[in-house]
Amino acid sequence: MNAPAAPKDPEKRRGFFYIIKNKDIFGTKMEDGKGIQYLYQDDGRLANSAKITGGITSETELSLLSSVEGFRKLVHSIGISVETKNPSENVLFIFQMYGKNDIYGGGTELKVSLEGNGTEKRIYLSDVTWREDDFKPGQIKVIMEEPEQIAKLNVRLYLNDGFHAPEVNEESEIDFNSQYYKKMLADSIVSLGDTRRLLKAIDRAKSGKETCIAYIGGSITQGAGAAPVNTECYAYKSYSGFKDKFSNGSNVRFIKAGVGGTPSELGIIRFERDVLRDNTAEPDIIIIEFAVNDEGDETKGDFYESLVKKALNQHNKPAVILLFSVFANDENLQERMIPVGNNYNLPMVSIKNAVTGQFYKKDGEGRVLTKNQYFYDIYHPSNTGHKIMAECLLYLMEQAEADRSAADGESSTEKLLLKEPVIGNTFEKIKLLDKKDTYKKAEIMPGGFTGTDNILQCVEMDASLELVPEFPYNWHYDGTNTDKPYFEMSVTCKALVLVFKDSGETDAAKADIYVDGKYVRTADPYVNGWLHCNPMLIINENTSGSHFVRIEIHKADKEKKCTILGFGYCE
Repeated sequence: MNAPAAPKDPEKRRGFFYIIKNKDIFGTKMEDGKGIQYLYQDDGRLANSAKITGGITSETELSLLSSVEGFRKLVHSIGISVETKNPSENVLFIFQMYGKNDIYGGGTELKVSLEGNGTEKRIYLSDVTWREDDFKPGQIKVIMEEPEQIAKLNVRLYLNDGFHAPEVNEESEIDFNSQYYKKMLADSIVSLGDTRRLLKAIDRAKSGKETCIAYIGGSITQGAGAAPVNTECYAYKSYSGFKDKFSNGSNVRFIKAGVGGTPSELGIIRFERDVLRDNTAEPDIIIIEFAVNDEGDETKGDFYESLVKKALNQHNKPAVILLFSVFANDENLQERMIPVGNNYNLPMVSIKNAVTGQFYKKDGEGRVLTKNQYFYDIYHPSNTGHKIMAECLLYLMEQAEADRSAADGESSTEKLLLKEPVIGNTFEKIKLLDKKDTYKKAEIMPGGFTGTDNILQCVEMDASLELVPEFPYNWHYDGTNTDKPYFEMSVTCKALVLVFKDSGETDAAKADIYVDGKYVRTADPYVNGWLHCNPMLIINENTSGSHFVRIEIHKADKEKKCTILGFGYCE
């Protein structure tokens, strides 16, 4: 009789913490028909997830997550589980390390194949063959056989000996009908402002007339953190709520114009194209959301106020609502922006005011939700967070509707628009200049920038999942016209903003910018290190004048690539 094989010794119990806990993900359809979800872990995201999702408080442990060397010192193994609607579906999980010299191609990829049944599998770091270029934890990719489906993802890091993690605390289910939740919505209102324009739009929708609600902002308005991004984002959910409450269900148009990683400096340049749709749309309500994007605004608010006034001064007099989203560190720029709203007596909604107090309450103290429940990552809200943002906006609209005393008469905003701006409106009349939208007082001499770049930042517009390229009518230098490594333009203007393509690729070139023969600044595609649109102010004068602009590739980069996406100009 054969004796049974002795079982293996059980693995030592290790401390662990979650970096992703029961999060909704959505597989965007790829060319091969599969679905993919990206979850970025760089720029402090991983350490932030360790804090708010994993409860890690040790600064030593948090600091180790900023590099691959530290990650390997801290982490013993990675546990991953995913639940899809088909439990037997094959799912590929990849944790990509970024390279120091080659960001996307130089780092190690930690991979494991899973089934969509919620069973955890582990990646043991001791089994991994690491690469010399490894620099920092970069991004997680989840590839599903079936695209455009919602799945649940859990990722936890098991710790090496000598490191400790707190016990995992279970979160209470959110009660969206509680008195505390309703108070949270009420806390979001900074000011109802003058609601006449808003009530006019509501009445228009109620009467069955075509009504348009538009949103412009950064990645949160684009829908980042929502799964799926098109219908679970705050913009779509608040539009849908507005339509259900105030319309016949078919007479409200939805415009979503969010672009990740970009400030109001870029928003105002693309306003006619992305919000007004080249004069084919007349929004009755415009929500402006840049409170977590405008830190890089070179004018410290002039671009923002210029955008607000541009929206308010549309001939159909739309209602403008200022929306202040918030980062996981409880920060935003609403203190800079609220005076702008007050100057024109505008409705304002602060997500910061609504949720941040919640994050530090305990059960029994009126807590509605945790920081982990609200946030998807350090920058973006989860599906729950997007729902809350939408309901804060709808709460403001309901409060305006509840008090009809402001419905009659001319809005005070009309007179307030005649006041001096609180910061500035220098760029209110800025326009886009590219290969399609030309300017009669600009003579383009492209030099070696004769091509058109098709590798561009793309975004999901409106309610679609289709990716739309930003600034497709660009000027591209492909590294072959080394005898003409420059772009030149004679232009008459008082202000000029260059929109430059950032990149994380190894073949991206730096370019020096000269105005009237004087060096102004260098456009460096690696300052941000990822593919997106970067505006930079290169001319800002009190009066219009003739200028000569030259953009010249660095000598060492002549065989690399560079793209001028376009310009914003004020005559």
